Parts: sequence; structure tokens; C-alpha cells
Amino acid sequence: MSNLRNDPLAVFCFKVDLTLDSGEASMFFKEVSGLSYETEAVELKVGGVNDSTWKLVGATKWPNIVLKRGFTADSYLLKWRQGWMDHSSMTRVDGKIIQLDSTMKTTLATWTFKKGWPCKWQLSAMDASKSEVAIETLEIAHHGLKMS
Repeated sequence: MSNLRNDPLAVFCFKVDLTLDSGEASMFFKEVSGLSYETEAVELKVGGVNDSTWKLVGATKWPNIVLKRGFTADSYLLKWRQGWMDHSSMTRVDGKIIQLDSTMKTTLATWTFKKGWPCKWQLSAMDASKSEVAIETLEIAHHGLKMS
């Protein structure tokens, strides 16, 4: 009998790879969310059948991927979003969210998204009474998510 363990993965061990014009860039973030999808259940009422409805398969929805990290004066994420705002560089990117083991060396799972674009950028509130790091948040709209 094998004594294999299948432990849950640590949520703090991940990185994000974005495929840019200049090649692939690895970035580390404080938080990544939006790794989910939902297929709509469409109710259909059939004439003469009054005690139930049919549930048909509808469209699949992909929420935006939300990335959070410490803000720096040279933020690539803000520049990417600004390019979309002023129409100077409306570049879509493919990307991967990579789950790593606790040594940060071995890939355990990968979520790949296609044709992402920055639909929202936000900076955390500035509060002189706190000594916290400024956090930038970027939301990426995309064309689907696949786990491998």
C-alpha cells in the first residue's frame, strides 16, 4: 500500500507570467483572485407542464482576474492601463498564474488566460495616520481560463 499524501497547496506560493511584446515577464503579487468560472443555468418552462422547469446549459462567464501588489513609481501595470486609456498601445496579453511549491521552484498547477486587457486600475487609499505600503490593483478581462 502506497503512503502518498496529497496536501492542500499553500496560497502564498505563486507567480504570474505575462506574454508581452518584449517576451515573457514573471511578476510576483501580493494577491491574485478571479480564478473561477460559472455556466449559467437557463430555466425553460414547457407549456402544459406546471410542476417543473427544465434547466438548460447557458453561457459560461469568466470573472476578471484581479492582481494586487506594492505600488512602485515605475509601474508596468499602470503604463499598460494608460496605453488603453489614451489608445497609444492597446495590447492584449496572454498570461499564466502559476502555483508553486513551498520552495518556490516546482510548478504544481497553472491557470492560463488568453487575450487579457487591463479594464481597471486602482491605488489603495493614502492615509497619513498609517504606515502601510501603497497597493495597486489591476483587473484583467480575458477570454477564458484553463487549468493544467
